[in-house]
Order: sequence, then structure tokens, then C-alpha cells
Amino acid sequence: MEKIIATTIFESLSSGVRLDAYRLLVKQGDKGMVAGDIAAALGLPATNTSFHLKALAQAKLITVEQEGRYMRYRANLPLMQELISFLSAECCEGHPEQCFDPSVSCSIQKDVSC
Repeated sequence: MEKIIATTIFESLSSGVRLDAYRLLVKQGDKGMVAGDIAAALGLPATNTSFHLKALAQAKLITVEQEGRYMRYRANLPLMQELISFLSAECCEGHPEQCFDPSVSCSIQKDVSC
């Protein structure tokens, strides 16, 4: 991953609304959600939600698929995994497997400084 892509992702997620929308879509997995359901779940007006979903799509954090008259949004999980790999690639002098188990949250690891 290039630094400019990582920066774009972080800029997009720096909005609390976009972060909430992305996390909501992560929970849905492959099923994704349509825009109206996302707006309802976040308690936002449709136009506001559309603006934020467009920003997430431009950053490639979510994918969009036309379903009849609806747009279905899904989190781009491979991109997030790539970002995590990019961030941790130099951990422990290029051996991240020595630093932490990526499947375990830092908050529950006892012997790792996060």
C-alpha cells in the first residue's frame, strides 16, 4: 500500500459519521446495507448519509452495487486488512509475527505494548 492511499483512508475515517457508517457495514459483512437502512441505523437524514457514503466510496473503503432502485453498500474488508498490514509491516524490525498476534486485540494482550 502506498502512503497516499493510507492517508486518504485515515482522512475519510476522521469523520465520526463516516467511522460509524464503516463500522456498521463491517458488522453486516457480505450482506451489506442499503443507504436508507444505514441512515435509519445512524439516525441521519438521507442526504447527509449519502454525502458520507460517497466519501467512503471515493476512499475505496466501501463498495457500492446497484440493486434495482437501491444502492447496497459493503465494507471493503480486504482494503482494511491491507492497511493494517501496511501499518504493522515494520513492527519488530520487519517481523510483525514476533510483536503481536494480529487476530487478538491489543486491549486483551498482556505482554505487548500497544
